[in-house]
Amino acid sequence: MSNLVVVNHPLIKHKLTHLRNKNTDPKLFRELVNEVASLMAYEVTREIPVIPVDVETPLMPTRGYIVSPESIALVPILRAGLGMIDGMMRIVPMARVGHIGLYRDPKTLQAIEYYCKLPERLAEKFVILVDPMLATGHSSAAAVDILKKHGATKIVLNCIIAAPEGVEVMQEKHPDVDVYTASLDTRLNEKGYIIPGLGDAGDRIFGTK
Repeated sequence: MSNLVVVNHPLIKHKLTHLRNKNTDPKLFRELVNEVASLMAYEVTREIPVIPVDVETPLMPTRGYIVSPESIALVPILRAGLGMIDGMMRIVPMARVGHIGLYRDPKTLQAIEYYCKLPERLAEKFVILVDPMLATGHSSAAAVDILKKHGATKIVLNCIIAAPEGVEVMQEKHPDVDVYTASLDTRLNEKGYIIPGLGDAGDRIFGTK
Protein backbone atom coordinates (compact mmCIF):
# COMPACT_ATOMS: atom_id res chain seq x y z
CA MET A 1 0.00 0.00 0.00
CA SER A 2 2.40 2.59 -1.30
CA ASN A 3 0.28 5.70 -0.69
CA LEU A 4 -0.76 4.72 2.87
CA VAL A 5 0.91 6.40 5.85
CA VAL A 6 0.10 5.01 9.30
CA VAL A 7 0.91 7.69 11.88
CA ASN A 8 2.34 5.44 14.58
CA HIS A 9 2.74 7.51 17.76
CA PRO A 10 2.29 6.42 21.41
CA LEU A 11 -0.03 9.34 22.25
CA ILE A 12 -2.22 8.59 19.26
CA LYS A 13 -2.39 4.91 20.22
CA HIS A 14 -3.40 5.92 23.76
CA LYS A 15 -6.18 8.23 22.58
CA LEU A 16 -7.35 5.79 19.93
CA THR A 17 -7.84 3.12 22.59
CA HIS A 18 -10.24 5.43 24.45
CA LEU A 19 -12.01 6.28 21.18
CA ARG A 20 -12.67 2.60 20.57
CA ASN A 21 -14.14 2.11 24.05
CA LYS A 22 -17.93 1.84 23.73
CA ASN A 23 -18.33 3.49 27.14
CA THR A 24 -16.61 6.74 26.12
CA ASP A 25 -19.27 9.46 26.25
CA PRO A 26 -19.82 11.97 23.39
CA LYS A 27 -18.06 14.86 25.14
CA LEU A 28 -14.87 12.90 25.71
CA PHE A 29 -15.17 11.27 22.28
CA ARG A 30 -15.28 14.70 20.59
CA GLU A 31 -12.28 15.88 22.59
CA LEU A 32 -10.28 12.78 21.69
CA VAL A 33 -11.13 13.07 17.99
CA ASN A 34 -9.87 16.65 17.98
CA GLU A 35 -6.72 15.71 19.90
CA VAL A 36 -5.90 12.88 17.50
CA ALA A 37 -6.58 15.20 14.56
CA SER A 38 -4.14 17.75 16.00
CA LEU A 39 -1.43 15.17 16.50
CA MET A 40 -1.91 13.76 13.00
CA ALA A 41 -1.85 17.25 11.48
CA TYR A 42 1.92 17.47 12.01
CA GLU A 43 2.50 14.51 9.68
CA VAL A 44 -0.26 15.36 7.22
CA THR A 45 1.10 18.87 6.68
CA ARG A 46 4.74 17.85 6.34
CA GLU A 47 4.81 18.73 2.62
CA ILE A 48 2.88 22.00 2.65
CA PRO A 49 4.69 24.80 0.81
CA VAL A 50 6.49 27.56 2.72
CA ILE A 51 7.62 31.03 1.70
CA PRO A 52 11.10 32.33 2.67
CA VAL A 53 11.04 35.66 4.52
CA ASP A 54 13.58 37.87 6.28
CA VAL A 55 13.05 38.35 9.99
CA GLU A 56 14.80 40.38 12.70
CA THR A 57 15.67 38.43 15.83
CA PRO A 58 16.73 40.34 18.99
CA LEU A 59 20.34 39.72 17.86
CA MET A 60 20.48 39.85 14.06
CA PRO A 61 18.57 39.46 10.77
CA THR A 62 17.97 35.90 9.61
CA ARG A 63 15.96 33.88 7.13
CA GLY A 64 12.65 32.35 8.22
CA TYR A 65 9.74 30.56 6.57
CA ILE A 66 6.00 31.11 6.72
CA VAL A 67 2.93 29.31 5.46
CA SER A 68 0.70 31.40 3.22
CA PRO A 69 -2.95 31.63 4.34
CA GLU A 70 -3.90 30.83 0.75
CA SER A 71 -1.84 27.64 0.52
CA ILE A 72 -3.94 25.21 2.61
CA ALA A 73 -7.54 24.04 2.38
CA LEU A 74 -9.21 21.75 4.88
CA VAL A 75 -12.27 19.95 3.51
CA PRO A 76 -14.28 17.78 5.90
CA ILE A 77 -16.75 15.25 4.56
CA LEU A 78 -20.02 16.01 6.36
CA ARG A 79 -20.94 15.27 8.93
CA ALA A 80 -18.32 13.25 10.81
CA GLY A 81 -15.41 15.14 9.26
CA LEU A 82 -16.50 18.24 11.18
CA GLY A 83 -15.34 16.53 14.36
CA MET A 84 -11.69 16.78 13.25
CA ILE A 85 -11.62 20.36 11.99
CA ASP A 86 -11.11 22.23 15.27
CA GLY A 87 -8.21 19.96 16.14
CA MET A 88 -6.52 20.49 12.79
CA MET A 89 -7.09 24.24 12.83
CA ARG A 90 -5.21 24.47 16.10
CA ILE A 91 -2.17 23.52 14.04
CA VAL A 92 -3.03 25.33 10.79
CA PRO A 93 -5.33 28.23 11.81
CA MET A 94 -4.59 30.01 8.54
CA ALA A 95 -6.24 27.27 6.47
CA ARG A 96 -9.33 27.91 4.38
CA VAL A 97 -12.19 25.48 5.06
CA GLY A 98 -14.61 23.97 2.57
CA HIS A 99 -17.32 21.35 3.03
CA ILE A 100 -18.50 18.35 1.04
CA GLY A 101 -21.77 16.69 2.02
CA LEU A 102 -22.10 13.01 1.17
CA TYR A 103 -24.26 10.24 2.52
CA ARG A 104 -23.93 6.52 1.98
CA ASP A 105 -26.82 4.69 0.37
CA PRO A 106 -27.61 1.89 2.87
CA LYS A 107 -28.29 -0.63 0.10
CA THR A 108 -25.55 0.07 -2.45
CA LEU A 109 -23.05 1.68 -0.02
CA GLN A 110 -22.36 4.23 -2.77
CA ALA A 111 -21.78 7.91 -1.91
CA ILE A 112 -24.42 10.47 -2.87
CA GLU A 113 -23.57 14.20 -2.90
CA TYR A 114 -25.96 16.67 -1.27
CA TYR A 115 -23.75 19.71 -0.55
CA CYS A 116 -20.51 21.28 -1.77
CA LYS A 117 -18.89 24.60 -0.84
CA LEU A 118 -15.16 24.93 -1.51
CA PRO A 119 -12.55 27.70 -1.23
CA GLU A 120 -11.61 29.63 -4.34
CA ARG A 121 -8.47 28.88 -6.39
CA LEU A 122 -8.35 25.28 -5.21
CA ALA A 123 -5.65 24.46 -7.77
CA GLU A 124 -3.23 26.66 -5.81
CA LYS A 125 -3.85 24.92 -2.49
CA PHE A 126 -2.60 21.89 -0.60
CA VAL A 127 -5.97 20.24 0.04
CA ILE A 128 -6.50 18.04 3.10
CA LEU A 129 -9.66 15.95 2.87
CA VAL A 130 -10.87 15.05 6.36
CA ASP A 131 -13.04 12.13 7.51
CA PRO A 132 -12.58 10.03 10.67
CA MET A 133 -13.35 6.71 8.95
CA LEU A 134 -12.17 5.30 5.63
CA ALA A 135 -14.51 2.32 5.35
CA THR A 136 -15.67 1.26 1.88
CA GLY A 137 -13.75 4.15 0.36
CA HIS A 138 -16.67 5.22 -1.83
CA SER A 139 -17.32 8.50 0.01
CA SER A 140 -13.64 9.46 0.06
CA ALA A 141 -13.17 8.58 -3.61
CA ALA A 142 -16.29 10.54 -4.54
CA ALA A 143 -15.07 13.53 -2.51
CA VAL A 144 -11.72 13.43 -4.30
CA ASP A 145 -13.59 13.34 -7.63
CA ILE A 146 -15.39 16.53 -6.58
CA LEU A 147 -12.17 18.22 -5.48
CA LYS A 148 -10.45 17.39 -8.75
CA LYS A 149 -13.42 18.70 -10.74
CA HIS A 150 -12.93 21.99 -8.89
CA GLY A 151 -9.28 22.10 -9.89
CA ALA A 152 -7.45 20.54 -6.91
CA THR A 153 -4.17 18.91 -7.90
CA LYS A 154 -2.49 18.21 -4.54
CA ILE A 155 -4.81 16.25 -2.24
CA VAL A 156 -4.22 14.11 0.84
CA LEU A 157 -6.78 12.24 2.93
CA ASN A 158 -6.61 12.36 6.72
CA CYS A 159 -8.61 9.72 8.60
CA ILE A 160 -8.36 8.20 12.06
CA ILE A 161 -9.22 4.61 11.15
CA ALA A 162 -9.02 2.88 7.76
CA ALA A 163 -10.16 -0.48 6.45
CA PRO A 164 -8.06 -2.34 3.85
CA GLU A 165 -11.03 -2.31 1.47
CA GLY A 166 -11.23 1.47 1.61
CA VAL A 167 -7.52 1.91 1.09
CA GLU A 168 -7.69 -0.36 -1.96
CA VAL A 169 -10.52 1.69 -3.46
CA MET A 170 -8.54 4.89 -2.95
CA GLN A 171 -5.43 3.35 -4.50
CA GLU A 172 -7.42 2.10 -7.48
CA LYS A 173 -9.34 5.32 -8.15
CA HIS A 174 -6.89 7.94 -6.88
CA PRO A 175 -3.35 6.55 -6.66
CA ASP A 176 -2.02 10.12 -6.52
CA VAL A 177 -3.72 10.79 -3.15
CA ASP A 178 -1.78 9.86 -0.01
CA VAL A 179 -3.88 8.41 2.80
CA TYR A 180 -2.90 9.19 6.40
CA THR A 181 -4.46 7.14 9.19
CA ALA A 182 -3.88 6.36 12.85
CA SER A 183 -4.79 2.70 12.36
CA LEU A 184 -5.28 0.22 9.54
CA ASP A 185 -7.93 -2.09 10.95
CA THR A 186 -8.80 -5.66 9.96
CA ARG A 187 -11.78 -5.55 7.60
CA LEU A 188 -15.34 -4.41 6.94
CA ASN A 189 -18.36 -6.33 8.20
CA GLU A 190 -21.41 -7.12 6.08
CA LYS A 191 -22.92 -3.69 6.84
CA GLY A 192 -19.81 -1.79 5.78
CA TYR A 193 -18.58 -0.96 9.29
CA ILE A 194 -14.88 -1.17 10.12
CA ILE A 195 -13.85 -4.08 12.35
CA PRO A 196 -12.82 -3.65 15.16
CA GLY A 197 -13.33 0.06 14.46
CA LEU A 198 -15.12 2.33 16.92
CA GLY A 199 -18.71 2.28 15.70
CA ASP A 200 -20.31 5.14 13.78
CA ALA A 201 -18.02 8.14 14.28
CA GLY A 202 -20.70 10.69 13.38
CA ASP A 203 -23.21 9.28 15.85
CA ARG A 204 -20.61 9.14 18.60
CA ILE A 205 -19.32 12.66 17.93
CA PHE A 206 -22.78 14.24 17.94
CA GLY A 207 -24.49 11.89 20.39
CA THR A 208 -27.24 10.85 17.98
CA LYS A 209 -27.20 7.23 19.13
